[in-house]
Amino acid sequence: MQATSLSSPRFTLEKLTPEQEVVSALVDYIRATSSPHERESVFSDAVALVKWCRAHSDEAGTLDAFLQEFGLSNKEGVALMCLAESLLRVGDDQTADRLIAEKIQSGDWHTHKGKSLSPFVNASVWGLMLTGQLVDVERHVQKETGSWIKKLSDRVGESAVRHGILQAMRIMGRQFVLGRDISEAISRADELRLANQTYSFDMLGEGARTAASAEQYYASYVSAIKAVGRFARHSSALDNDGISVKLSALFPRYEVSQRGRVLSELQPKLLQLAQAAKAHDIGLSVDAEESERLDLSLEIFESLLRDKSLADWDGLGFVLQAYQKRAPAVADLLAEMAAKHGRKIAVRLVKGAYWDREIKHAQEQGHIDYPVYTRKPYTDLAYEVCARKLFATSDVIYPQFATHNAYTLALITRIAGAEKPYELQRLHGMGELLYKHIQKGSDAPKVRVYAPVGAHKDLLPYLVRRLLENGANSSFVNRLLDQETPAEKLVLDPLLYAEKHHGNPNSLIPTPRNLYAGEASSRANAIGVDLDDQPTLAGMVNSVKELAKRALPVITSTAGLPSINALAEVVCPAEPNRVVGRVAQTSERELSEVFDQALAAQQAWAGKPVDTRAVCIERLADLLERDLNDMVAIIVTEAGRTYDDAVSEVREAVDFCRYYAASARALMSQPIALPGPTGEANTLSYAPKGTFVCISPWNFPLAIFLGQITAALVTGNTVVAKPAEQTPIIAHKALQLMGEAGIPKGAINLVYGEGGRLGEALVTHKAVSGVVFTGSTHTAQTIANNLLGNINAHTNGLVPLVAETGGLNTMLVDATALPEQ
Repeated sequence: MQATSLSSPRFTLEKLTPEQEVVSALVDYIRATSSPHERESVFSDAVALVKWCRAHSDEAGTLDAFLQEFGLSNKEGVALMCLAESLLRVGDDQTADRLIAEKIQSGDWHTHKGKSLSPFVNASVWGLMLTGQLVDVERHVQKETGSWIKKLSDRVGESAVRHGILQAMRIMGRQFVLGRDISEAISRADELRLANQTYSFDMLGEGARTAASAEQYYASYVSAIKAVGRFARHSSALDNDGISVKLSALFPRYEVSQRGRVLSELQPKLLQLAQAAKAHDIGLSVDAEESERLDLSLEIFESLLRDKSLADWDGLGFVLQAYQKRAPAVADLLAEMAAKHGRKIAVRLVKGAYWDREIKHAQEQGHIDYPVYTRKPYTDLAYEVCARKLFATSDVIYPQFATHNAYTLALITRIAGAEKPYELQRLHGMGELLYKHIQKGSDAPKVRVYAPVGAHKDLLPYLVRRLLENGANSSFVNRLLDQETPAEKLVLDPLLYAEKHHGNPNSLIPTPRNLYAGEASSRANAIGVDLDDQPTLAGMVNSVKELAKRALPVITSTAGLPSINALAEVVCPAEPNRVVGRVAQTSERELSEVFDQALAAQQAWAGKPVDTRAVCIERLADLLERDLNDMVAIIVTEAGRTYDDAVSEVREAVDFCRYYAASARALMSQPIALPGPTGEANTLSYAPKGTFVCISPWNFPLAIFLGQITAALVTGNTVVAKPAEQTPIIAHKALQLMGEAGIPKGAINLVYGEGGRLGEALVTHKAVSGVVFTGSTHTAQTIANNLLGNINAHTNGLVPLVAETGGLNTMLVDATALPEQ
């Protein structure tokens, strides 16, 4: 297999390259830049470091000990994470008490009694045990309404538990967050600061949702720069404390689709912050975020490198995530940009903290692959490749290595030797024992502590991310002090791992395309479009422009008769003066012809094997994917939907096709045995009913339209369908694709016009064997009433109605909910 390139001159870098191809390139690079002797030495150093930490485990930090005892591998750890994530934002006592009771009662705290070497953790266990007993008493005595013990419990029990747990969560928060504001954080940093140690302050904020919150975050950054700058003691920003900035906190629409606004509104704000940081001789790093924002971050970062006002300042930094497949290429690109503009920049290399979100997002969007690795050692291997690249360009890059992994620490110190300048970084509250050993001696490397700053309401998303990252039983941090795991087993050379597994992805994490493989309705996931890729988005926009140049379509009934009705104009909802097509309203005469065609085609279509019908429907799914750009262009233009919604619309239609095809095969290929009321076996066979009327709404002009039709067609029925009067062009395009997919003329028939005019005639026609409707509850009730008198020979009774109505869901939100969700 030919290895993919590890560098790229483009901002929009390929992020979905197959994992095996990327790992093959990583392996080739490491083989060419390291020796077996060096790797053996790194392994020995790492094992020795682990053993030293275990020999001094009584000196471990509170949080390291806490995570070891309460990781995510036990229900008690999960319960505590849930409490930490939500309790501090609960504003009323009753909800807080109920949340505490639910989570504390779910744990078996006795199993943790005396297990930890940390007095703090053991004391916490005793407190949780007593809390559980008190909550249990509380639960029982509440049945004794009016009793003195209930009154006592009400006054003492709930209050004591609530205040105790709240205080515990605040203490836990202080292990992660250096201060509630920048003044408190600086004060604590001075108390904790060791020799040769600096801080990078991160003003907590996971992304602004409104312009007002973006302004608040901007003001907090300005305040932080001034406060940190007052304590700057060195002439080089790299020797002083600094801050990290999340671009999503500065602008609520930090996304590729809003690139113009990002560059005109966000970029000037970031420049002002960078100018302020330069004026105070401190560093400013652009923090890492989700993979779809990387291109924008690079573009904005280069604009800072170009700016003359930031010349002769060595404090500008960029955070690089090794778990992204394109990380090595970005390392090259950063060095190229720095050299091009005559600058030296700091690059903080991290492994990445959004892995679960990246995986889920790629699955949801139907991407061809993942932007991140599915095996943790591959990330470690990519980290090493990036580290070697950063050291190789140290004339323009000042490397900063953030890690809590003993092997990675041993590797970095071995590669750097004595002559290469660099610094190590750790999270506040974590990795203290590892770094205590690393920082021994006069030649110890510089260490920077990444220190979150913010109130409890801003802490929660950050806290959960760190717990997920470091509390899982697969985490190195979680197992560092676990004496039952031999040090030689814990330390892993990622090169040997990658070679052993041949770069294969994790088999338990199927690619997004194969997400539904192996299920009862096994099928391929609908292919998505990466609209965060600028060329892809530009292609979509161009498709809409090309559509505007085409001749206006004229849509008529599938009966093939000339309509006696005047043509109605179809307009674009976003541009009411723009006509996008014309449609002939179906007359009563044509309606009769349409039903005649459906009846004539019914026997032949129903007589085809279910597999033949399913193949046609699956071919339709393939054609929808083939013509995705055209379908999106029509949906955007005729239905007024956004590009993102239009892509989702097509993908949902594709998924309907494949799901119903797979389900029909499973249900109709052979009779199904069902137990009878007295135990005897009955068999159930599915058979076509006849002709279905399908009536779909305007708000899902393709997905629901095709969902109704394909379910009826694949089970052997013929269809007379009425799309929404506002979206006939989308329906006509879908009809053309159905014909190309092999669905015969007459099996699918379309009529056009207002529901009020055509609706009753459609559902009460003597040939109707079933009705499928999506829309208002009132209209569904009207259809149901019309069907009551329609005793049909085809159905041997009442005509069945399948109705999806209402369209509004009830949302119940209590104080434990995360506001931005």
